[in-house]
Amino acid sequence: MDLGLADRVYVVTGGSRGLGFATAAALVADGARVVVSARDPRDVASAVERLGGAGRAVGLAADLADPQAPARLVETAVSGFGRLDGALLSVGGPPPGTVGDATDEQWRAAFESVFLGAVRAARTITGHVGEGAAVGLVLSSSARSPIPGLGISNGLRPGLAMVAKDLADQHGPRGVRVFGLLPGRIATDRTRELDAAADEETRAKTRSAIPLGRYGEPEEFGRVAAFLLSPAAGYVTGTVVPVDGGALRTP
Repeated sequence: MDLGLADRVYVVTGGSRGLGFATAAALVADGARVVVSARDPRDVASAVERLGGAGRAVGLAADLADPQAPARLVETAVSGFGRLDGALLSVGGPPPGTVGDATDEQWRAAFESVFLGAVRAARTITGHVGEGAAVGLVLSSSARSPIPGLGISNGLRPGLAMVAKDLADQHGPRGVRVFGLLPGRIATDRTRELDAAADEETRAKTRSAIPLGRYGEPEEFGRVAAFLLSPAAGYVTGTVVPVDGGALRTP
């Protein structure tokens, strides 16, 4: 299938590793060009090199908690490649813990980066792009069903799912699509961190609850995200798409 990605340009935040990098790699493999961002300049430079360097990818060290970051990402895409066709907005997950155990400061920090940072970026990019563009927000299966031990994520992700829906309603008449992705247990550094904090019984129970019987690979997520960002998915908007091996128990 020709996804229609040739020479299109996408911003990928959290793009130096994990789900973001896997998506950037899938986009580049199908002919797109990407602006990858992350907080660590060394990680960004390494990601750009692995994606093929100049002509295929450019990098920008940025933190979505910074109110100026979205405008800088747009400017980097336009100055580097002459256009912008959308974005995958991936932000690192908040710290584990229950709602009762999380401190006010942890909530504030997570709100600034995970929630408000994503909202600002989505608002800025959807306002800049034109017909045929797409913006995807990487959320979590906690947007539909709470995950034990991830209280802050359980509180913030459902709100972002509704933000995606609202933006899809607002920009749909201009031909701009907005959607969310709900990764389940994908074999990333974040998942390994969560597993390390759990006992063996909990890890086994988590794995047994996945109908496919295994964790997903980042590349499996990246291919789904690249398809949804592409013109081939031109009638998909205002929804959330699970990539979780069937783990969610809601339709």
